Amino acid sequence: MATNTDEGFENPDFDEDEGEEQFVPTSAGRKRLFSKELRCMMYGFGDDKNPYTESVDLLEDLVIEFITEMTHKAMEIGRTGRVQVEDIIFLVRKDPRKYARVKDLLTMNEELKKARKAFDEIKYVGSEAKIK
Repeated sequence: MATNTDEGFENPDFDEDEGEEQFVPTSAGRKRLFSKELRCMMYGFGDDKNPYTESVDLLEDLVIEFITEMTHKAMEIGRTGRVQVEDIIFLVRKDPRKYARVKDLLTMNEELKKARKAFDEIKYVGSEAKIK
């Protein structure tokens, strides 16, 4: 019985079959979009500095699936075929953590817009003064 297990590990065909099974998920052939960011997030949440590629790929598959589902749901409500911020807020309204995060991000986005506008106005006034 022990030799049977040992033979399985020594058989090169066994390793190749195992490798093929790892690439069967829906992500096969798709470019990885969030690998770098997910690795950093995983490290920040306590994983190893260089997490397993399989773990990152699995997490990325989950993220892509979540984004796809949310996008499809958002396209079905409100103005059909278009995704608007209000649709996303509507979808996450019952999840307090997601709702709070969306509100925080939207608030931060507005503050950044105002800061950029103020910076551009100061920059424009400063360059106008140099010309005169």
